[in-house]
Amino acid sequence: MKVSELSRISGVSLPTVKYYLREGLLPPGRPMGRNQADYDESHLRRLRLIRALMDVGGLSVAGVRQVLHAVDDTAMPGHHLLGCAHEAIAGVSRADRGTAGWLAARAEAARLVAARGWHVHDRAPALDQLADAIAALRELGQEDMLTLLDGYAEAVEQLARREVGLVLARGDRAGMVEGVVTGTVLGEAMLTALRRLAQEHTSATTSP
Repeated sequence: MKVSELSRISGVSLPTVKYYLREGLLPPGRPMGRNQADYDESHLRRLRLIRALMDVGGLSVAGVRQVLHAVDDTAMPGHHLLGCAHEAIAGVSRADRGTAGWLAARAEAARLVAARGWHVHDRAPALDQLADAIAALRELGQEDMLTLLDGYAEAVEQLARREVGLVLARGDRAGMVEGVVTGTVLGEAMLTALRRLAQEHTSATTSP
């Protein structure tokens, strides 16, 4: 298909498709002559993945580039790909990570992970994010919320087992790779939305 047809089928504007091509997010088409190229289903699939990562996952162009580079690296183990996806969605924290309170929270986060026997890199972005939340709750005097930490950990561990198992069951690398990315980025968006819906329901049925 021509680039104009790729734009029409995908629903992505032609200028945006050309921007993705210039940025290297979308691979070039097969040359068909001067200023002409042919695109196929792989381009359409990649374009849809880019839009999902941006529109639903909230990733920046740089974040999408980082993830897609890992996806295209056929030598990269799936576990490392997962780490790339985590880094891409971590974002930039505005928390002051040099205070005594934050450092104490970081140590608490590490203790929780160790107590559960989780194999986690000591510089995992999620450890810092967990410390951000712990430190903020303590600063706000809402330590009672921290009693939920073990419950959160238990729930997400069970969910993670099912997520990883589902992706591994696909068998083929292409499906597994895409599953790691979409399961991490879009799965997080889905989980957040479901949690908020459950909170709304519980509040509506239990509040006076």
